[in-house]
Amino acid sequence: MEKPLVFFSQLNMSEPKEKTFYKVIHAIGKEASNKDIKNRGKEKRNRLSLLLQKPEFHEDVIPGQTDNLAKGTSVSPEEAVKWGESFDKLLSHKDGFNAFTRFLKTEFSEENIEFWAACEDFKKSQEPHQLLHKAQAIYEKFIQNDAPQEVNLDFHTKETIFKSISQPTIHSFDAAQSRVYRLMEQDSYTRFLKSDIYLDLIKGRPPRTTNLRRRSRSFTFNEFPDEKPDLAIWL
Repeated sequence: MEKPLVFFSQLNMSEPKEKTFYKVIHAIGKEASNKDIKNRGKEKRNRLSLLLQKPEFHEDVIPGQTDNLAKGTSVSPEEAVKWGESFDKLLSHKDGFNAFTRFLKTEFSEENIEFWAACEDFKKSQEPHQLLHKAQAIYEKFIQNDAPQEVNLDFHTKETIFKSISQPTIHSFDAAQSRVYRLMEQDSYTRFLKSDIYLDLIKGRPPRTTNLRRRSRSFTFNEFPDEKPDLAIWL
């Protein structure tokens, strides 16, 4: 039986055996290392590809939310026209509130209307323990620095709320709610009246599908977090 011959291009018979052996082993080790690096790189690319297919890493809004927002309502063009008379009339109507919320989501400022709605719900609380629980929840979600949905408030207003949070009353958030209300009325409301969302309603056209986009998360190639973000909202 013939034995196969193995040739090493780097083998020099004139060199000492130890040196020759070292070169052969080094060449084999280098080749194995390169293969290992390539395999790891391929594995990482596959993992990244699978990661990007997960819904929570897409920029789209919460799955199914866009479809719900795009569904038609029974509001008549005449009713929608009344929303243009005042901001209060808009918010006092359920469909008007929903349409305005939909618009704010396209501008990534829905925290304002959610805070306002949370304050309205807070003022309906009857029991002291309800006031305390809801007050702390509102403060942690909308008021404190780096809150998940922090609203734009001045330092004095925040400080006043912080001092009263341990013994809240139904008026604890009045100043903050009034400030956010004026901000929406003077800024977002005027743009809403010019938006396709509102113009479609007053002209009796079916609402268009709005492809809402969230700010994309940044992550490194080697980071694959397992935890999903908290996407719950107050409403």
